[in-house]
Amino acid sequence: LIFPPANSHSPMGRRKSKRKPPPKKKMTGNLDTQFTCPFCNHEKSCDVKMERTRNTGIISCSVCLEEFQTPITYLSEPVDVYSDWIDACEAANQ
Repeated sequence: LIFPPANSHSPMGRRKSKRKPPPKKKMTGNLDTQFTCPFCNHEKSCDVKMERTRNTGIISCSVCLEEFQTPITYLSEPVDVYSDWIDACEAANQ
């Protein structure tokens, strides 16, 4: 018996698979840390302090001196503290 060489092309061979394109990079823009105060409406007057050791986020307005605290997790960002403050303001107005 004579076998054909291993590198010969057979008509039943598999097609070459195309390479998948590399995954697209996610946009990682910086999030704001200064926000508009819901009480005095001054823009960028509210600063957020993330006290991760005490699991507390504190946002305070430098103009009207309003302050709000909320519990945070290791995933929380300053915008989460601000949105909790806005939600608490809306709940108080109901």
